[in-house]
Amino acid sequence: MKEEFLNIPLVKNEKEHRFEIVVEGSIAFIDYKETHNQIALIHTEVPKEIGGKGVAAVLVEKTLNYLEKHHNSVLPFCPYVFAYIKKHPEWKRIVDKSFKGYDKL
Repeated sequence: MKEEFLNIPLVKNEKEHRFEIVVEGSIAFIDYKETHNQIALIHTEVPKEIGGKGVAAVLVEKTLNYLEKHHNSVLPFCPYVFAYIKKHPEWKRIVDKSFKGYDKL
């Protein structure tokens, strides 16, 4: 993770059902749905003002770290999150084995 993003806190916005980080005054987020100890990551969005700086990857990494710390398993329905985990297979350890695309990660 780029050093400039290390101290940016991840917020679990339970009201909006999304994980958020604020970069340069803009909010990047991942929509989620939660059931018991599973979290389905649905959609990742980064405002164009902060696009191309690696914000989406930082957001996913911070979210996966949070989920692992809180003993949640992940259902990566968001194509970006799925691609991130495929590129970083060490994160497959927290993907729920019941996830339909598990064998493609």
